[in-house]
Amino acid sequence: MAESHYPCFCSFFSSEMSDNSTTAESSESPPRFTRKEVLTLISMASVNFSSMICYSILGPFFPTEAVKKGASQTVVGLIFGCYAICNLISSLILGKYIVQIGAKFMLIAGLFVSSGCTIVFGLLDRAPEGPVFITLCFIVRSLDAVGFAAAITSTFAMTAKIFPNNVATVLGSLEIFAGLGLILGPPVGGWLYQSFGYEVPFLFLGCFLFIMAPFNIYILPSIEADPSKDSFFRLLTHVKIILLCYVIFTLSAGLGFLDATLSLFAIDRFSLSNGYVGLVMLGVSLPYCLASPLIGYFTDKYPATRMGFMVTGSLAAAIGFCLLGPAPFLHIPSELWLLVIMLGLIGFSLGMTAIPPFPEIITCAYEKGFEEGLSTLGMVSGLFGAVWSTGMFYGPIVGGILVQHLSFEWAAAVQGGLAFLGVSISYCSV
Repeated sequence: MAESHYPCFCSFFSSEMSDNSTTAESSESPPRFTRKEVLTLISMASVNFSSMICYSILGPFFPTEAVKKGASQTVVGLIFGCYAICNLISSLILGKYIVQIGAKFMLIAGLFVSSGCTIVFGLLDRAPEGPVFITLCFIVRSLDAVGFAAAITSTFAMTAKIFPNNVATVLGSLEIFAGLGLILGPPVGGWLYQSFGYEVPFLFLGCFLFIMAPFNIYILPSIEADPSKDSFFRLLTHVKIILLCYVIFTLSAGLGFLDATLSLFAIDRFSLSNGYVGLVMLGVSLPYCLASPLIGYFTDKYPATRMGFMVTGSLAAAIGFCLLGPAPFLHIPSELWLLVIMLGLIGFSLGMTAIPPFPEIITCAYEKGFEEGLSTLGMVSGLFGAVWSTGMFYGPIVGGILVQHLSFEWAAAVQGGLAFLGVSISYCSV
């Protein structure tokens, strides 16, 4: 595994760190890297890892705890969904004003806010059940979403600015750490919950995220840039960008659906404990973690393959969701082994489909006449985050409603239909 990732890191280490986004050295040149570039990658990796592990710990046990506190399946979906809608709004605003705020300040502030909210969320089990508990969940999750949006939007923009010729490679390699956060979050959260109760997972990981903030203050470089007069509306006048946004939407909607519904389905259907549910959820994150750097490297080396990867990934996701339940019209019995395999297929399809859109949108923006610089990259990052959050809002809420009124099997089939529509849209974008 280490040998397969080595070319990725060699290629992006050779990029020149320039505020003017100058052309990087040829990939055939001997790999060279500066201390600032290495520290930047370490910083970005720590942000991805710490943010995602704090985000993913809820899946195995929070839906069960929320139901005990008087929340219905639909309300649980809304709690997950409010995080996404606040992330959506914040991503657009912060992406537009990243130059005025400062990319480094935005990232550090986002880490501090997220760490505080994670710790506070761990104390909500002491709140009275019913409306008080539910209201506090909405408030804390909304604030956490703002911090997360700040950290991730600035991370994406700074990565594209510092490594302009290897965006997909860098993002794909950094997704190893995001994937590790997603991988470790459910089992670590589930184990800590089973061993120590509701509070400890949030307190432990919230403190870990807090430690990451001063670490990034020290090693993260500052980037100066001038504001741009361009807007999101002009960005969305490009039809291809709109089609790419739909593909991003289907991906995040699928993940949001799984976050809010999978644990309850696995516990009810297969009588699994919260700890085992966390292990089952590795089926999504582990393949994604392994696929992302390879696909990022390949699509940077051969940009023409980006759309092909998105078509294939969307088709794989559609098949995975239809067989996840499985869909009732297939008349296939539900088995734990089939569930795990389909989660793996969905995770691998996510790697194929999630990495190519970001550099492809940047290319479209430059073709549309947007000036090259941090301001445009911030808007692209904000748009990506906003569309992703739209799917994360839709997935838990609509998924929760469908599960409550129909079944998990039918809800997963609907999600598969959205992904299949993404196949056609990706094909039209080629």
